[in-house]
Amino acid sequence: MKPFVFVLAARSAWNRRLTLGVTMAAVALSVLLLVGIERLREGARHGFAETVSGTDLIVGSRTSPVQLLLYAVFHVGAPTNNMGWAAFQAVAADPAVAWAVPVALGDSHRGFPVVGTSPGYFEHFRHGDGRALALAAGRRFDGLFEVVLGAEAAQRLGYAVGRRITLSHGTGEALLPEHADKPFVVTGILARTGTPVDRALHVSLESLEAIHLEWRGGAPVPGLVIPAEFVRKFDLSPKSVTAVLAGLHERTAVFAAQRRINAHAGEPLQAILPGVALDELWQVLGTAERVLVAVSALTAAIAIAGLVAVILAGLGERRRELAVLRATGARPRDIFALLTLEGLFVTVAGSAAGLALLLACALLFGDLLLARYGVALAAQSFAPSELARVGAIIAAGLVASMVPGLRAYRLAVADGLTPGS
Repeated sequence: MKPFVFVLAARSAWNRRLTLGVTMAAVALSVLLLVGIERLREGARHGFAETVSGTDLIVGSRTSPVQLLLYAVFHVGAPTNNMGWAAFQAVAADPAVAWAVPVALGDSHRGFPVVGTSPGYFEHFRHGDGRALALAAGRRFDGLFEVVLGAEAAQRLGYAVGRRITLSHGTGEALLPEHADKPFVVTGILARTGTPVDRALHVSLESLEAIHLEWRGGAPVPGLVIPAEFVRKFDLSPKSVTAVLAGLHERTAVFAAQRRINAHAGEPLQAILPGVALDELWQVLGTAERVLVAVSALTAAIAIAGLVAVILAGLGERRRELAVLRATGARPRDIFALLTLEGLFVTVAGSAAGLALLLACALLFGDLLLARYGVALAAQSFAPSELARVGAIIAAGLVASMVPGLRAYRLAVADGLTPGS
């Protein structure tokens, strides 16, 4: 192949920059989608894993580990059963357990989950790279009928410190019975974490007991009304909790502690390792991941097919040009190389533009995605797996570009010089 073919191919592509530019944009978007999905997938895995970065064990009634993880940490779904307060105390008293934080679910406010817990929740819960919860405004709850809002809940509901709200019995968006006679006051708003904490409303366990004094079996007792000012006369000690988040003195003791808790004699309990349960969750979601990758790969294939179509469509108009090149000394393989290199240039330029666009999106929207959704889109160097995907697109573009190259190779000189052709 003669060196002038490279220069000629570059100039030829530049002369048709408008048509090929659209195709290059399609290639760039396909690279953005293909590599971006891979990066978001890894970011989502990392973000999920860091949602409870400081928790060694999650304890609850026996159920599926994934289900326990979902409702205890992500507040998705409903628990099959609660665990008694005595069981929580037994977990907290385990010699390997450094701290234990109870979590009680079952109420909500305008579709946002209410989490009943203890003050230790704010001290021991960790997210991200071991960061503690921080307040953006106000203070933690320290009494009855006080609530601390997650950042997203406060923003979407438009609440500020001092706002009075009422909780609903049950979860979901449906019309639910309210505990209207016992309103709560917002005492604090948490800073954004990018975790399910942002969507939750946090109250004390005693507050949950207080609003359910007149309730039995999930329904209010007819004719029984206990005003808010009289609830302190009753025993508000928690009777049960949904789950327990526990941290250990030494992580090397995690399996021994897990076995002891699972063998608890008082009631059937299950202790899970968050990381192991997350792996099971990703196995469940593996099909969806593969579908996303397949869709992005199909998009790349469509972009490559469009490139071939554009070059082939312009080949009929360039038959005389190619014939003149043959007549002035260009060999058939030079013509083949000319058309192939044009397609390769477009594919390489589009791939580079797609990677640059991905970095720009990471710089512009990375912090927003992390803060709002807990998904990291880092502006970092490209991993070997990401570069391999881009290399596959370039290789596919090179192979596809050989199709119009072979077509041009077969054109005879006389075919382009014949009048009326």
